[in-house]
Formats: sequence, C-alpha cells, structure tokens
Amino acid sequence: MFSGLVKGTGRVAARTRHAADERFVIELPPEGIGPLAVGGSIAVSGTCLTAVTATSDRFSADVSAETLAVTTLGRLEPGSRVNLEPPLKAGDSLDGHIVTGHVDGVGEVVAVDAAGRSKRLVIRVPPALTRYIATKGSVAVDGVSLTVNAVRGAEFEVNIIPHTLDKTVIGAYERGTAVNIEVDMLARYLERLLQAPVEGGIDIETLRKHGYARDHR
Repeated sequence: MFSGLVKGTGRVAARTRHAADERFVIELPPEGIGPLAVGGSIAVSGTCLTAVTATSDRFSADVSAETLAVTTLGRLEPGSRVNLEPPLKAGDSLDGHIVTGHVDGVGEVVAVDAAGRSKRLVIRVPPALTRYIATKGSVAVDGVSLTVNAVRGAEFEVNIIPHTLDKTVIGAYERGTAVNIEVDMLARYLERLLQAPVEGGIDIETLRKHGYARDHR
C-alpha cells in the first residue's frame, strides 16, 4: 500500500531478459528511500514491484510479461528515470490517497502548459477508465497522487506544483509521454457494489438517500 507521495527518483541501470520476463536493476537516489529489504515492495513509477536483491544504492526486481505489456515499464531503457515510493508503514501519515501500485492502464500526455510557476497537464486515458475519474477526485499518475481539476471526455486536467515538478519525473513530461494511471480504488469498489447489489446492500437509491449521489440533468 502506498500514498502516492514519491520519495525520490531512481534510474534504470540494466534490463535482463529471462524467457518472457525481465529483471530490472534500479539505482536508488542518495537519500529519501532508505534501505530496502529483499522481498519487500516498492512502487516504481506507480507499479508495485518486489525487491529480489537490495544494496544501499540499488535493487533488482523481476517484471512479468503481463506487467511489461500493460504498464510503461516495458518502454524504459537503461538511464530512464523512474519515480520511487517505499510502502507505507503502520503509523505513517497518509497525505496523498490510497494507492495500491496496480496500474489500471497507460495514458498519454496531450498538453503541457505553464500556469504561473506550476504546469497544467492534460492527460488522455483509455475510454474504459474515464468513468472512474471525477473532478476534484484523486488519480495516480506514474505513482504520484494528484487532484483532478477537470474532466472532458477521455481527458483530464491536473496542476503540478514546482515541488512535484522538481522531485518527480513529471518535470520532464512533454506531449506524447506515456504514463501509468491508477484510478481511485474506492471508485472501483463502489462500481462493483452497484453492479452486484445484495439484500440490504448498497444501490444508487441508497447513495442518493444519504447524499452521496445525485441526478445530473
């Protein structure tokens, strides 16, 4: 479990193919990540991986063919920068939102504009994900917890403050950059509950009754 607050950026040092899978070696930043434990989890640009070897300055992780196909990890090359976040510990502050590290799809940056000292990004997502993204809701982009400012069709808009631009790979985004997208897990579970209501369970009328849903007409 993660919060979407990236602790630093690392670099892909090597990729080695093992049948259909690959092993990545990733260099850690000088500070901010701390020692990793073999068998422990770490989010790499929003994708939860397991460290299979670890030293003070790098770790390696095996990446399955499925993960390579459905995330941006398969597009990385030696030297590519990645966002890194170790898992939450009991008692840690949850300053972002609950992020699982299970990528839902790959989006594309379609606009990058200056907004004062910040930047405004417009990101297009696969159509199947649009119903989970709401104005003022949360979304993880390459593992970074962001607030959605606007939604238009299959595109959403976010504002990136200078600190985030400096401390994550988002500062290097340009039009056409592919990004990992994880939607808010609460939206996914709510959809499932509405699809398969049980006696005494949740339905849209229950949500309306308690002020959690309204008609848009």
